[in-house]
Amino acid sequence: MADGGDGLHTGPGGPLGRASADRERFLAFALTAADMLLEVSPEGRIEFAAGAFRSRLGEPPEAWLGRPAESVVSLPDRAAFDGAFSTLLARDRLPPTPFRLPDAAGTPVSVAGLRLPAAHGAAGRFCLTVSSLPRQPVRAAHPALAGGDAVRDAALRLAGGGADALSFIEVTGPDGRPPEAGPVAALVDRALSAGLGAGCVAGELSAGRYGIVSQSPADDLADLAARIEDAARGAGLDAAVEARSVPLRAEGLTPVQRTRALRYALDAFARGGYPAVEAAGFAAGLSGFVERACSRADALHRAIAGKRFGLAFQPIVRMEDGAVEHYEALLRPDPEVAAEFGTPGDFVALAETLAMSEKLDWAVVEAASAAARRGRGARIAANLSGLSLQSPAFRARLLRLLDGEPMLASRLMAEITETAEIEDEEEAVRTIAALRERGMELCIDDFGAGAAAFRYLRAFRVDMVKIDGCYLRDATRSEQDRGILASMVGLIRTVGARIVSERIETQAEAELVRGLGADLGQGWLYGRPGALP
Repeated sequence: MADGGDGLHTGPGGPLGRASADRERFLAFALTAADMLLEVSPEGRIEFAAGAFRSRLGEPPEAWLGRPAESVVSLPDRAAFDGAFSTLLARDRLPPTPFRLPDAAGTPVSVAGLRLPAAHGAAGRFCLTVSSLPRQPVRAAHPALAGGDAVRDAALRLAGGGADALSFIEVTGPDGRPPEAGPVAALVDRALSAGLGAGCVAGELSAGRYGIVSQSPADDLADLAARIEDAARGAGLDAAVEARSVPLRAEGLTPVQRTRALRYALDAFARGGYPAVEAAGFAAGLSGFVERACSRADALHRAIAGKRFGLAFQPIVRMEDGAVEHYEALLRPDPEVAAEFGTPGDFVALAETLAMSEKLDWAVVEAASAAARRGRGARIAANLSGLSLQSPAFRARLLRLLDGEPMLASRLMAEITETAEIEDEEEAVRTIAALRERGMELCIDDFGAGAAAFRYLRAFRVDMVKIDGCYLRDATRSEQDRGILASMVGLIRTVGARIVSERIETQAEAELVRGLGADLGQGWLYGRPGALP
């Protein structure tokens, strides 16, 4: 143990004296190479803690019992930690992987893991070791500027805990549009990495649009924007920078409601910049959004009840021969509804935020079922929100449909979306099991887009997993990103699911994912969304 400052502690199961000599030797051996040792349940909860917790993280080991294992790493790294823990569950081993501690300095550490042997009385549990690392190599691997997914995950984690503000920075070029990746983007990356404290999480949500998350409002936000503009001007670049914060305090909102509202704000900014945030009412914070959303609720309800939308169908093909496997049904609001509520993503997000996702999902199921009946053998995948999957009432209604029309289960599929995180996994598991019993195939959509997807892979038995298209885009740019995509393919293989790669636009991309082992592909190379053939 690094400093000998902390002893060993056990959880509710009893004192260490009850452990066997073999277990004591096992712990002593583990701690010779690590600062901290954790015993973690398959659900990711800390059940045993030992080592230098007090000196490293300010609390004794027993204070960490029952907490999520991800809490021992910094907020920006927790999405990556969830993915690493999924690898441990699937393969029984996690090689040393760099992370940072959740201390003020962001201390670099290496985390490794192994399934505990049954001889230690801990079958089904996992050992995690946390060891110090030199600072510079890890900082190079984990820069202060995180990815957009890390910003979203950090914001949603803080939403239920009383975070004060979410800050936005929007950069536009001389034409008023966000600049593409290039000198301006690199300049902003450097400025944010250098100008924000260790407790902040910052990253690009979309081209030229950045989010900043911290426990309190970002200090000197206007000064930071001015420095970015000055640096751009000094480099001979023409860029305007606007920075604003959204207060997150709102009386009467539950943590779940805060989380959904905050997710909506992040997605609105990524799609339409600060004007979209203002249009949603967020200029006055979460309270302003709630007021604006309530005024739109009736109109949204009428649009869903009146089925004022259509479905566009995009083919998903077999990579081996290009034959169509099935079609994904994509929601398309009619023009008048789109003018009121924005893009299909905005429409769906608002329905989830206002607790109307079950109504919307049922309307989509009915429309997809009608298309499957007239589609001459076509199989159709409908997107279902996690909020609907965890609803016993929605499950009962869907099962009545399938039981009354048994052939429909083989023609209808479900893609589980992560736009709203599932809160009651036990109910969702019941729904998935009941659908599979009736012959319906299920797919996890946009795998890797958020931390919850890794948890879904552990919890849900599905037939297919669709990898988020950003991983393919990145894999075409570097060998390292290609390795990440290959690891995801291998992880999905371990649970026995088929792999779908989305956003394939070129033959080179198709060859890449085929070589990595993808079973199915989707993207403009194979067909754009349109009418069902």
